[in-house]
Amino acid sequence: MLHLLRLEYTKSEQAAEPHIKDHVAFLDRHHAAGTFLVSGQTVPSEQGGLIIAAGVDRATAEKIAAEDPFVHADVGRYTITTIVPGRTHPDLAGLLALDTP
Repeated sequence: MLHLLRLEYTKSEQAAEPHIKDHVAFLDRHHAAGTFLVSGQTVPSEQGGLIIAAGVDRATAEKIAAEDPFVHADVGRYTITTIVPGRTHPDLAGLLALDTP
């Protein structure tokens, strides 16, 4: 399963600024663990950001999102969409531990 975690700011970007260092550490920790495959800001950045997570179930993805310092500081919230890939590019199949059709 893949999970698309959409971070939406609940307050201004300026309100989130004091928490960026901790948020980046949160991202780094989950990238190093292999759970986060991609993360980045949306364009325009005022909307928030997106994360693609893999290798965990939905409940774990929800727990991880709840641990984000932006959530703890009440400057952000997540919407999670779970995806069961039906087709995968062969170059990604190994990374995602999925069989290609």
